[in-house]
Amino acid sequence: MGLRVNTLYYGDCLTIMQQEMDEESIDLIYLDPPFNSNRNYHTIYKDHTGNPLPEQVEAFCDQWLLDGARKAAIKELQQTMIEARVGIDHHSAELVHHLIDRLQWTQPKLAAYLSYMTERLIWMKKILKPTGSIYLHCDPTASHYIKAVMDVIFGHQNFRNEIVWCYSGGGIPRKDFPRKHDTILRYTNSRAYTFYVERKPYKENTQQVGKHSTYSGGANIDLERGTPVTDWWTDIKTVTGWNPERLGYPTQKPLKLLDRIIKASSNEGDMIFDPFCGCATTLEAAHKLGRNWIGIDIAIHAIKRVAKVRLRERLGLVENQHFIIKGIPYNYEGAHDLWRRDPYQFQQWCVEEVNGFVTNKRSADGGIDGRIYFEMNNVKKLQNMILEVKGGASVPVAHLRALIGALEISDAKMAGLIVMEDLGSRKRRNFQNEMDAAGAIEINGDSYPRVQMLTVAEILNGARFKMPNVRGRTDSGYSQVLLPEA
Repeated sequence: MGLRVNTLYYGDCLTIMQQEMDEESIDLIYLDPPFNSNRNYHTIYKDHTGNPLPEQVEAFCDQWLLDGARKAAIKELQQTMIEARVGIDHHSAELVHHLIDRLQWTQPKLAAYLSYMTERLIWMKKILKPTGSIYLHCDPTASHYIKAVMDVIFGHQNFRNEIVWCYSGGGIPRKDFPRKHDTILRYTNSRAYTFYVERKPYKENTQQVGKHSTYSGGANIDLERGTPVTDWWTDIKTVTGWNPERLGYPTQKPLKLLDRIIKASSNEGDMIFDPFCGCATTLEAAHKLGRNWIGIDIAIHAIKRVAKVRLRERLGLVENQHFIIKGIPYNYEGAHDLWRRDPYQFQQWCVEEVNGFVTNKRSADGGIDGRIYFEMNNVKKLQNMILEVKGGASVPVAHLRALIGALEISDAKMAGLIVMEDLGSRKRRNFQNEMDAAGAIEINGDSYPRVQMLTVAEILNGARFKMPNVRGRTDSGYSQVLLPEA
């Protein structure tokens, strides 16, 4: 294993924490896992294509489906918490399990979210140093449930603050009080932890950082240096449309917010970790403050944007010199390893590598895995090619026939099959015969095969499906219209 400094990971943070990160190796964790991610990430897809894509969302939101795998995880959750050996007793584990188990029947999406977060918070507890801190950012939708879970995992005695971040802007509801705050839950891993007091000077507009201490009791506050910042933050604005920080994420947090958190609970040279790094505000803030960092995101689209905008353009960092990216396959061996470790992440990588968008149904064993969008002359609505990914060593021709059948009953114009292994000359001829029988389609004056196939090796060598110009993707993997000036 071993800790890697300044590393951006593509993949599920649970898998990466388990396989790549040492226990007690992180000084500060900040995470902002959005609950209503279907709405948030739909906006990103609309920005990419210029059109809303109601069936498409980033893979992140798929975690909140109460499917068979998630139900099984809830069933085993009590044992998972006890076997993690992070100090959770039987009764506390039983409490969390019963809470989430009962929510399956009344609020299934919330139950899926809480079980997903519980599994990952356990590992965050394991990798956090005894003197470390964790800040979990959430909205009022689920903050009270998350607080109960964190009390069990990190210890009620280690709860430090419920920070209220207040902001303005946005619409005003007619039948409710306007919702204008988020909650940030702050816990430590023990009673001895690193903390800086930030003060607002009486006669100055600038903010200063107070005396550092490894806190283990009462505070020694010097009021002559200014009033300490409390747990009520009203002086930090959200990232609005005109803000040069903006990267297009509806849930993007301002650098000033992360700057305050990192200064408060870490020292220069410390390791900062964001397991849901998204557009990487945490990484930029940590780097500017002289900290080391690790970021993880489950969406390859986010990783590509982070590397391009945040790390290269804003900070001037050079890949493989100042930071590394792990988890994105660059050769066949890497692709096969990703499939072995996480079939769903492999599926998502394949779809996005051919300039497609992942569908909102999480499935690593069949169905429509993604779509590539394109325009037709004199047709306002975007057209699409449906995609299916197969990572096994042997793909029967029945899968291709099923894909052709799905094409016939869908609104798609074309279909594409992606396979891991080369089929061999005889099987490839059989597949080609089936694809030829599906015929061709004329689009914008050119003829294209309705059904096509690519291997992973061909994709890595630059091959793409034959089709009209793709809408919403560029060679760099993100939409140019979203890139602000650095």
